[in-house]
Amino acid sequence: MFTPQGPTLRELTVQALSSVEHGYDLLAPKFDATPFRTSDRILSSVTRALEGLGPFDAGLDVCCGTGAGLPVLRSVCAGRVTGVDFSANMLAEARRRHPAATLVRADALALPFTASFGLAVSFGAFGHFLPDAQRTLFAQVHAALRPGGLLAFPLPAPPPVGSRAYWTLWAFDAAMRVRNAVLRPPFVMYYRTFRLPDVRTRLEEAGYEVAHRPLPEFGTREDGSPRCRLVLARKAGESAAEEAGEVREGDRPTAPRRR
Repeated sequence: MFTPQGPTLRELTVQALSSVEHGYDLLAPKFDATPFRTSDRILSSVTRALEGLGPFDAGLDVCCGTGAGLPVLRSVCAGRVTGVDFSANMLAEARRRHPAATLVRADALALPFTASFGLAVSFGAFGHFLPDAQRTLFAQVHAALRPGGLLAFPLPAPPPVGSRAYWTLWAFDAAMRVRNAVLRPPFVMYYRTFRLPDVRTRLEEAGYEVAHRPLPEFGTREDGSPRCRLVLARKAGESAAEEAGEVREGDRPTAPRRR
């Protein structure tokens, strides 16, 4: 699961016993050698999907970490590319890897931007935000987008109930809740607090028009639904659902597709 260049078990334990910010400061030099970094497969799939929706002007990577998502923005945005994160060490790694990007240290729950971007993306960060914080986050990104601007992020389907992956994620979240009940500061990282119906509601409450489209590289589940979607939340005006290939929640096949 980890390469020899990645963190040791002791280093991961120290990180998990820290705050989110300090934990990522500690992990930053070895973060890209862990499975926590967004995979190139997801990044490439999202890039292909966004190419059909652009071009965009300025782009923002929310919770950019070491900058894995910045090349996605460079591929589809004609304007400046900005990454924002609250970990100084993660930003230092991003700056080393992507010197042409504008990198800003800030809390995603208090973004220092107003109507500045045509596209915002985020990869793998939403587990760090509990439901109430997700509402604040979506409102902050909404304020940072220009009218008609788009927030886009991949959202994998949850594992089947009772599967090994299901119980693994359930056990991880349970361990996190126990850890945060007895230790301070908390380390917020959950895998089962970001489900599509709930996310859609929170986005709509923040003023977005919400749609999604399948990322076909990841195939479909037995019921014909996508294994991974690209969620598209547009600020004001244009309806993201009118873009080619997008569907609204509920527009799913009535029977499994045959391969």
